[in-house]
Amino acid sequence: MYRILLADDEGIVTNSLTMIISKNFEGQFEIETAKSGRMAIEVADRFRPDVIFMDIQMPGINGIEAMKEIRMMLPSVIFVVLTAYDKFDYAKEAIGLGVIDYLNKPYNQKSIVGVIDKVIEQLDRRREKRRQDLQIKERLETVVPIIENGFVSSIIFQEPFEEEIENYKSLIGIDTNYGYMAAVMFGDMQQGNFLTNAAGSSVKAQTVYTKVRDMIRETFPQAVVGSISSNKIPVFVPRNDLSMEYQERSDLIEKCRMAARQMRSATDIQYRIGIGGIKKMKNCYESYEEALKALYSTQGSVAHVDDLPIAVSYEESYPADLENELFEKLQDGEVDACLLKSGEFFDWMREKHSDDIMSIKLKALEFVLRAESDMYRSGGHLYEFESRKNYLSDINDLASLDEIKQWFMDKMKNAVANMTTGSKDRTHYLVRKAQDYIEENVSSDISLNEISEELNISSYYFSKLFKEETGEGFVEYLTKRRVEKAKEMLKDPSKSIKEVGSDCGYSDPNYFSRIFKKSTGMTPTEYKERAGSGL
Repeated sequence: MYRILLADDEGIVTNSLTMIISKNFEGQFEIETAKSGRMAIEVADRFRPDVIFMDIQMPGINGIEAMKEIRMMLPSVIFVVLTAYDKFDYAKEAIGLGVIDYLNKPYNQKSIVGVIDKVIEQLDRRREKRRQDLQIKERLETVVPIIENGFVSSIIFQEPFEEEIENYKSLIGIDTNYGYMAAVMFGDMQQGNFLTNAAGSSVKAQTVYTKVRDMIRETFPQAVVGSISSNKIPVFVPRNDLSMEYQERSDLIEKCRMAARQMRSATDIQYRIGIGGIKKMKNCYESYEEALKALYSTQGSVAHVDDLPIAVSYEESYPADLENELFEKLQDGEVDACLLKSGEFFDWMREKHSDDIMSIKLKALEFVLRAESDMYRSGGHLYEFESRKNYLSDINDLASLDEIKQWFMDKMKNAVANMTTGSKDRTHYLVRKAQDYIEENVSSDISLNEISEELNISSYYFSKLFKEETGEGFVEYLTKRRVEKAKEMLKDPSKSIKEVGSDCGYSDPNYFSRIFKKSTGMTPTEYKERAGSGL
């Protein structure tokens, strides 16, 4: 049912309109009337009509002024103007007030019904749009948390998300590459640096998660809130740069203290909030680690990593950003960019500390060992304990800064170049080892499982690697090698067909003959005869 207000100072007009509407639209409208502009405003404020029939020539506050007042209260109300024919030009002033139609006196039933049909059509469209909007909102309430949790999880678990992160950012509406992480921890009560009953409180927190998430967003503008993990909720807060002024940090900490109190009051759960430092988005897992470390390092309800003696601090002139960029490029396997940053860092050492060669040597050695450690951790490389035993003596023997830089750059180049080749090298190694095993045991009944066990990897994975590396399946390759060996042996007149087949791993002569013919187009006997005749 819709609500309609009829505003006209002539009772006969409102009575006739009421009768026509009730007769032609039975049960569809709830109707009220007003005899003046002031009364129309008061009724509209109380009744909240969907549509108003307004006579523009009423005593006191006229219809135009009344419509202006009502429009401020009810932005979506529909107006139908009632006017005498000779006042129509005056009525045009109402156009900007959202009038759907005009009715000129005297009215007839057909014109009134036509206008109301138009009104109902527009109201139905609005209701349908509201219904669809609510459906979309309801779906978003389900989907958005899933998307946000996927984004936050990708950061925390350092998943390879360079490509996917752009999709996440687009879906969530993030247009920056910086941010910091917060950890909202909850439990029953605080004991030292910890909250008790993590498991029980996390179950309880699931029932109030939506409420807590909304309160977190009030504290952290534009926050992306993850789902509950153990007794913690991870939060990503986007930033436009890598800095936060002291006052802003102080205000943020105070807001978090207030939020922790409000969340406790609203959910009867104890909360603590840890805040990490601002990082590039790809490194925000470090910010989350800092947030947790901050919580475990203090007993307060809120802890910011920059307030505690747990974050690395540098002397003012030290190029910490350059160091971070250097190792980011190394981890990404960007050879040229990493070497550029390595050269810039060494040049900084030369410029600032040229009189302290030993410290430069130690820093160069530190970076090289760290870079190689990152390389080994990237996987696929064989670590040899004594592979770096000469590093200390080698760098100690270098006398000039140019020599030290050359040694440093060579080692860094080797480390970054190998960052992304580990898995390929391991594949080459495993396949070569398998091929060697086949050559040594070609006369045996070799199986895929046997070689997989020898290499200590699953048969499925080995089969996949072997196919990718050689372009042939394991059985296909083994058969080819056996047939090639058989060809060589068949050239020896003293060898029988049975002996050749056995030496090539085929104990059944008939099976050997079928395999050989399938591969060469000839039987072993035919091939032996041709080889003997020199054809």
